[in-house]
Amino acid sequence: METIRVNLGDRSYNIDIEKGIRKKIGKHIKQIFKGKKIAIITDENVDSYYGNEVERLIKHEGYETIRIVLEPGEKTKSFNTLPYIYNELLKFKLTRSDLILTLGGGVIGDLGGFVAATFLRGIDFIQFPTSLLAQVDSSVGGKVAVDLEEGKNLIGAFHHPKAVFIDSEMLETLEEKFFSDGMAEVIKYGCILDKNLFDKLDSFEGREQLMEYIDEVIFTCCDIKRQIVERDERDTGERMILNFGHTLGHAIEKYFNYEKFTHGEGVALGMYEITKLSEKKGLTKLGTVQKIQSILQRYKLPYEIQIDEKEKIIEAISLDKKNLNNVLNLIILKEIGNANIIKESSDFFK
Repeated sequence: METIRVNLGDRSYNIDIEKGIRKKIGKHIKQIFKGKKIAIITDENVDSYYGNEVERLIKHEGYETIRIVLEPGEKTKSFNTLPYIYNELLKFKLTRSDLILTLGGGVIGDLGGFVAATFLRGIDFIQFPTSLLAQVDSSVGGKVAVDLEEGKNLIGAFHHPKAVFIDSEMLETLEEKFFSDGMAEVIKYGCILDKNLFDKLDSFEGREQLMEYIDEVIFTCCDIKRQIVERDERDTGERMILNFGHTLGHAIEKYFNYEKFTHGEGVALGMYEITKLSEKKGLTKLGTVQKIQSILQRYKLPYEIQIDEKEKIIEAISLDKKNLNNVLNLIILKEIGNANIIKESSDFFK
């Protein structure tokens, strides 16, 4: 087992990475949680594979459990979903001395984490991410949120988990589309900070070869994020570089009503488009956008998009939570492995 310690004083926690760790999940939880009740929040897809197994192993350690199973997809990460979850927790008589376990991808992790941050003014939770995107990115760092109709993650909090458990074996049940979805975030880390990671990803033939090195890749991504979060926990400076591709990506997701593109596909489109713009403006080394296009194609991610109503995309960008006084902190690449934060208005995209 590989362990990464996120050092944040009294909010510190471990990220444990091990193939098959789910088979010992009850014992691992027992080491860090001495309460009585655990509410498992998951979705229908993940529940069909792992719900019974995980709940059985937790009950085996003497915990009382409830399993709250939600519809899969971004639309579940909505303010409208919260009353149902809160009511289920109240019926279960969950207290501040109890625990929430988020078992799922980024949607479940963000939503369940937000529930943990707000229910009874905050209770402990553990992240148990099952998608590649959640394992390398969204489960680490304490950002939790729900979406509004106007945009993604507009209602949120910083609420760190007590632990993150990562089992790469669970990726074997992930559909190709959602594996590629996670690869967008993996590629992002290579783009912004780690040229060696980018080059390694670019050398693999595809998913099969990548899976031989997947724990190493997950460790690298989590460790990069750990370092950034320790230096900028509240996302006011350096941590912003983790949003490379996200400002435009979120706007594209919203434009298509979260139905056409996954989050990772939106990020892929965003990384390509903003690099095309920054290269054209002389801010990025020539040839960078071609490298991004090539690696996105290798992992079956979209890179180019035709949008008829460009002004609606720009309007969505102007509502982005990173927009302060009509100034956006945009993340661009100087070159692969070297990101920069620039201050621009949404006119940058015109």
